[in-house]
Amino acid sequence: MASSTSFPSSLFLFIFFFSALLSQTLSIPSPPHKTYIFRIDAQSKPSIFSTHYHWYTSTFAPPTQILHTYSTVFHGFSATLSSSHAASLLSHPSVLAVFEDRSRSLHTTRSPQFLGLRNQRGLWSDSDYGSDVIIGFLDTGIWPERRSFSDLNLGPVPARWKGQCESGVRFSPSNCNRKLVGARFFNQGHEAAARLAGGTGVNATIEFRSPRDADGHGTHTASTAAGRHAFQASMAGYAAGIAKGVAPKARIAAYKVCWKDSGCYDSDILAGFDHAVADGVDVISISIGGGNGATSPYYLDPIAVGSYGAVSRGVFVSSSAGNDGPALMSVTNLAPWLTTVGAGTIDRNFPADVILGNGRKLNGVSLYSGKQLVGKMFPLVYPGKSGGLSSSLCMENALDPRVVRGKIVICDRGSNPRVTKGLVVKNSGGVGMILANGISNGEGLVGDPHVLPACAVGADEGDAVKSYVSSTVNPMATIVFRGTVVGVKPAPVVASFSARGPNALSPEILKPDLIAPGVNILAAWTDAVGPTGLDSDTRKTEFNILSGTSMACPHVSGAAALLKSAHPEWSSAAVRSALMTTAGINDNRFQLMTDESTGKPATPYDVGAGHLNLDLAMDPGLVYDIGNQDYVNYLCSIGYNPKTIQVITHMPVTCPLKKPSPGNLNYPSISVIFDGSESGYVSKMFIRTATNVGPVNSIYKVKVELPAKGVVVSVKPAKLVFSELVKKQSFAVTVSANSKNLSFDESDVIYGFLSWLDGKHVVRSPIVVTRFMPL
Repeated sequence: MASSTSFPSSLFLFIFFFSALLSQTLSIPSPPHKTYIFRIDAQSKPSIFSTHYHWYTSTFAPPTQILHTYSTVFHGFSATLSSSHAASLLSHPSVLAVFEDRSRSLHTTRSPQFLGLRNQRGLWSDSDYGSDVIIGFLDTGIWPERRSFSDLNLGPVPARWKGQCESGVRFSPSNCNRKLVGARFFNQGHEAAARLAGGTGVNATIEFRSPRDADGHGTHTASTAAGRHAFQASMAGYAAGIAKGVAPKARIAAYKVCWKDSGCYDSDILAGFDHAVADGVDVISISIGGGNGATSPYYLDPIAVGSYGAVSRGVFVSSSAGNDGPALMSVTNLAPWLTTVGAGTIDRNFPADVILGNGRKLNGVSLYSGKQLVGKMFPLVYPGKSGGLSSSLCMENALDPRVVRGKIVICDRGSNPRVTKGLVVKNSGGVGMILANGISNGEGLVGDPHVLPACAVGADEGDAVKSYVSSTVNPMATIVFRGTVVGVKPAPVVASFSARGPNALSPEILKPDLIAPGVNILAAWTDAVGPTGLDSDTRKTEFNILSGTSMACPHVSGAAALLKSAHPEWSSAAVRSALMTTAGINDNRFQLMTDESTGKPATPYDVGAGHLNLDLAMDPGLVYDIGNQDYVNYLCSIGYNPKTIQVITHMPVTCPLKKPSPGNLNYPSISVIFDGSESGYVSKMFIRTATNVGPVNSIYKVKVELPAKGVVVSVKPAKLVFSELVKKQSFAVTVSANSKNLSFDESDVIYGFLSWLDGKHVVRSPIVVTRFMPL
C-alpha cells in the first residue's frame, strides 16, 4: 500500500510520483497546461523577499499564473503551468511536493431530538446551545436570508474572529450578521480548470460569483449543524414542525469552495482550510470527498493535509464518509486526525404505497407534493423488459413516448439521478413512476421531491412489481402518498449508501469513526433552484429534505460545537473520543443496529464506534487524547520519512529511533489485522492511554465482549485508578488467536467491544479482528 511504503529520500518520492503523473499525461490527450499545487518549505525563504508571495512570483511562477497562496494550514501555492514547467520546479530545493489539482464531489427537524437533545437541560443547556463557537463550512456557500440564520437575541460576534464577509454577485457584507459571521468564496481553481477546458469560468446563468449558494447543499449543511429555531417549517408539508440545528447558537462562517457546474477543486478546498483556520473557526465541517484523494496517500491528499493543519491548531474537523456503500472499503476521508461520519436513519419516514391491479400493496417512500392520483388506476409498463439497459434506467432520450404515454413507468435505480428519471418519464408523457432498487441498493430507500407522482421501492418490491407486469395481460397500478410518519422502528438503521470500511490506506485505523442521522433530513434551502435541483424545477421552498453522508457530517460538526462550548479545554481528539466512546450500538427496539442493505446486524465497518448519542457525550468519563507528536509518530510508523511528513505537518519533524507500531496510535477503537500467511498461535499488543475527565477519584474496571471462537483478549491492568495526582493511565490490550480455530463470518471480520466501567460511565471502544490485510 502507498501509505506503508518506505522510500530512501523525499526527492525520489516526489520525482517518482510526478514521473508517474507525467506518464499518465502523455498516454492520453491533455491540454498543454494544468493546475498544480506546490508544497514549499516556507522556512527556506530568502530574506531578500518581503513576503512568501513575492518569493513565489519571483522564483517559481509569474503572478498571472498563480491562483492561491497558502500560509496557515499549508505553505505553498497553486498555479496553472505547463507540465514541463511544473516538472522543472521539482529540482528546486525548497519544493517539497507537487500534485495536480483534482475535482471532488459533494457527499450529498427531528434529528436533534433523535440524538437525545432536549430544551433547557442536558448538553444544550450546559453548552448554552453552542454559543460563541464558530463553525466553518467548506461547501457551496449559503443563502443568508433564511430564518435558520437569524441573529435574534445573539450576543456580539466573538472578539477573536478575524474573518470577512466578501462582496460579490447578490452578496454584500450586510448579508452577514451576528449569526453568519463570515462568508468567503474561492473559485480560482474552478475557473482555471474551466479555461483549460475551453470555457470561460463561472457560468453566470446558473452560479453566483460570490458566497451565495446556487446549489443548496451548503445552506442545508450549515443549518443542519447550527440553524436557529424556525417554527412551522416543512418541505411542502412533509416533516412539519420546528426546524433547528444541533448547535442553534453556534456562529456560522461559509467558505464556498464548491461550484454547481464543476464540483470542488483541491486548490480551492485548500484555500478554504487556510482562511478558515486563520479567521478563527473552532470547527470545520466538510461534506466533500472522492476524487484522487479517495485512496491517495495523506501527503498527496489536500483534504488530509489541510485538515491536519487545522487539527494541529485545535480545530475539530468533521468529514463525510462517502455515499458508495454498501461496498466494503468504500469509505473516504481516511486520515486519523479527521472525524469521518457515516449515515443512519432516524425514526421518521415518508411512506407511499404502490397498489397493483391485483390488489397487492407494495411499501415505498416519496416526497412528492403535487397533484395526487387519488386512487385512480393507470396502465403500468416496464420499459426495460424490451428496451434495453438505458430504457430500464430511464436515461435521457431512452423512453419511447408511444410506449409510456399515460402510464406509470417502472425505472431501475442507478446511473442518472433519481429525480432526473422522473423528469424523463414526465417529458415522455408518463403519469407516474415507480423507482425500483437493484440488488446493490437492497431495501434502502430515500425520499425525493419528484416532479411527478413517484414512489421508491426496495429491491424485493421492485422484483414483485416487475413480475406482476410480466405475468399480467393488462397490468395496472396507482400510487398513494401517506405524508409524514414519526416513531418508526427500527431506528437508527445504517443507510445502504453509507460508505463502509475497512480503511484502504491505514487498516489499523477503523473508519468510519461513527454514524449520525443522514437520511431524509429537513434543513434550509436556497431560492436558486427547486427542491429537486433540476434546472426545470421552478418551485421555491425554504426547507428541503436530503439524504447522504453530507447530511450526517454536520450533525457531528454541531455536536463538536456543543462539546467545545461545554469543554473549551478539550482537544479535538478528546472531543472525537467523547463522541465515539459514548456512541450507541442499539436501535430504538433495544436491539443491535442493523444494516439496511442486508437486514443483518451492523458491524464496526458499517458504523465505526456506533451512532452519535449526545445524551452521553458531554460526560464520557474517560477520553483517548492524541497530540501532534502522536500523529507524527503514526506517520513514521507507516513508512513516511521526515521530509514526506513535513508536507503534512507544515514543520520539520524527527521520527523516533525505534519505529513505532501503527496500532499504538491512541485511537478510541482497535483494529487487529492477522495476515493470511500467519499460522499457529499469534498475538498482537496495543497500547492505549485513558485521560480522566470525570470525577477526580475514580476507579474503572475493564469489560471485554468478543463472542468469537479462537480469539482471546486480555487487558493489563484490568483496573484503572485515578486520583488528584493521577489523571492518565496506560494499559495494554493483547489480542491472541490460534489461526486454526479462527471462526470468521463471510466478511472475514470478527468484532466486539472493550469497555471501561465505573458504575456510571461506560467508555466503549470497538475491537475489529480481520483475517487479511486489505489490498
